[in-house]
Amino acid sequence: MTTKRAKFRIGQLINNNRFNYRGVIVDVDPVFSGSEEWYQQLAVNVQAKNQPWYHVLVDQAYYTTYVAESYLDATLNHTPIDHPMINQHFSRFDNGIYIKEKKQQN
Repeated sequence: MTTKRAKFRIGQLINNNRFNYRGVIVDVDPVFSGSEEWYQQLAVNVQAKNQPWYHVLVDQAYYTTYVAESYLDATLNHTPIDHPMINQHFSRFDNGIYIKEKKQQN
C-alpha cells in the first residue's frame, strides 16, 4: 500500500465539498486510522481509506470532524473561524493561516 502525501497542512482553512462546511485542519493522518466499524459507519468509498485523513474544527460549531482528503478543498474565505477549541490548538491567526507556536525544549 502506498500513501499519498497530504495536500493540506495543519492550520490551513478548508471547505468540505461533501457536507458544505468550512473549518481548519488541526491534525493529519497519512491513512484512515479508525476502526473498521467506524469506517463502515462513515459510508465512504473504499478508495478513501488509503488517502490522508484530517481532523477538522468546524466553523460555527462545537465539534470536530474526521474527513478524507477527497472531500476537502482549499477555501477562498480566509477569515478566522468561530470554534470554542481554536485556542487549544493555535496561538495566532496570520494571513489566513492558523499558527501553532513551537514548544520550547528544556
